[in-house]
Amino acid sequence: MTALLAVAIFVIAYALIASEKVNRAAAALGGAAVMAVAGIVDAHSAFFSEETGVDWNVIFLLLGMMIIVSILKQTGVFQAVAIWAAKRARGEPYRLMVMLLLVTGLVSPVLDNVTTVLLVAPVTILVCRRLGLPVAPYLIAEVLASNIGGAATLIGDPPNIIIGSRAGLSFNDFLIHMAPIIAVLLVVFALLCRLMFRSTFRHKPANATEVMELNEREAIKDPKMLVRCLIVLGAVIVGFCLHAVVHIEPSIVALLGAGVMILVSRTTPEQFLEEVEWPTLVFFMGLFVLVGGLVTTGVIERVGEFLIDAVGENYLLAATALLFGSVILGMFFDNIPYVATMVPIVAGLVATVPDPEQANALWWAFALGADLGGNGTAVAASANVVVLGIAARNGEPISFWDFTRYGLLTTAVTALLAWPYVWLRYFV
Repeated sequence: MTALLAVAIFVIAYALIASEKVNRAAAALGGAAVMAVAGIVDAHSAFFSEETGVDWNVIFLLLGMMIIVSILKQTGVFQAVAIWAAKRARGEPYRLMVMLLLVTGLVSPVLDNVTTVLLVAPVTILVCRRLGLPVAPYLIAEVLASNIGGAATLIGDPPNIIIGSRAGLSFNDFLIHMAPIIAVLLVVFALLCRLMFRSTFRHKPANATEVMELNEREAIKDPKMLVRCLIVLGAVIVGFCLHAVVHIEPSIVALLGAGVMILVSRTTPEQFLEEVEWPTLVFFMGLFVLVGGLVTTGVIERVGEFLIDAVGENYLLAATALLFGSVILGMFFDNIPYVATMVPIVAGLVATVPDPEQANALWWAFALGADLGGNGTAVAASANVVVLGIAARNGEPISFWDFTRYGLLTTAVTALLAWPYVWLRYFV
């Protein structure tokens, strides 16, 4: 009975989020509050439990990177990069999108995808406005590319960090097994964008001529401050890359980086808090508690156990179920709490596989499904929610359904291409 109540509360809250008739932060917090009143969650499970509570590592990673981006924005570096990108693309809309996708796809495996979109989104908004192009298609394409590209490495996507930790998979393991298919999927996605956003690729020669006359160096407001901030940002990136070696959480690295950047830039609280997306952070907190309610009542676990019983000893079927099952479930649940919940179930299944290579294949199928499923809906991955918040803040709102219709198509195409890779590499 409690499980049914938890599902009902989650479905209603999710429906309100999808309908956009209620602010998504209010809907998530409201649903979390109802779960608390109903006794499904309590203070410990909501705030302190690693399995069912708010993932504070994610919240503080976002906060730290938002502060870093806010300070960098004041140097004028985003305007300079926007002008540089527009000039290299010569104002041609599709060429510009491909260029931004390549930047996003190459940066995402090194940074996590949330950090990537925090850095790239402000640039995109500026360059699109300069060229008189619609902002939404470019932001949507970038966040989809960041979710795909981030799947290539251990540190590129938070679910990968969770999976790598539990499965004992190294940074190099992810490079060998995930990076090849991700490179292919990024190329396919760039071609898919030509089809999905074809109506928006309208070249405006007058705007392009105006942009070509701009000097990107003149956009830099404080070169010395920019150098100091870039040194700090470089140190933060190194800290992310060394996560598996030094065992310092990315959230701590981001907060330390934000603190040092505040010191070297000498900005005021009003300035460095300017770009912090408080509604986005609050939304994540509520969403974590909502999903935690489903975990507490055993709903997600039962789904996983059903999958294990269904596949038996057919390990190709198990890999297929993990890939497509994670894609489907990952579209409706934020993939971070989803992966954290499913990891013990997958570990139990992997332990029954006698062939070590096929056993690890289940982890790769699971990782691909969780990462690619993050593109399915507007709330399926942290980067999606962050970009929607940035877009709304800059007067370029993207609706739940506008994002989701492109996300669903992208997820379907990439997942269908990922399955033959798993099959041919590990089961033939």
